[in-house]
Amino acid sequence: MKISLLFASLLLVIPVANAQQIKRTPIPNSNFPISVAVSVPANAETVYFSGVLPESVDGDTQTQTHAVLTRLKAALANEGLTFADVVSLRVFLVGDPKLDNKLDFKGLNASFGQFFGTAEQPNKPARTALQVVALPLPGALVEIDLIAARSK
Repeated sequence: MKISLLFASLLLVIPVANAQQIKRTPIPNSNFPISVAVSVPANAETVYFSGVLPESVDGDTQTQTHAVLTRLKAALANEGLTFADVVSLRVFLVGDPKLDNKLDFKGLNASFGQFFGTAEQPNKPARTALQVVALPLPGALVEIDLIAARSK
């Protein structure tokens, strides 16, 4: 009887011990809203989202970034995911003509920080930001694609 109870209790503990979590490595001594690295365990499903552009090209990089992230939030929700599930993003930026065609990294981060690394949503994804000559939508300054992960 004791052996049966011991065996049964071990069966309950083993799945918990084997459960793997997404690991996010923060930037040391920084509150920047991205991680140095994000590790996704083998037991997770990854979901890849195509690049999203703003619906309207009005506004600067900050405004367009906010619009794109809002659209991505809806796309994630359609898949049963949230920004907390995002593990990686690629951001494609066009230099802002109002800033002598220079990259508006400050504008990007101002909007980005409203969605990631907040008290409400503390998870920080890995992120790459690239400057490009142009995007498919004339006047667009921002396109973002992302990868999210969830437990299977």
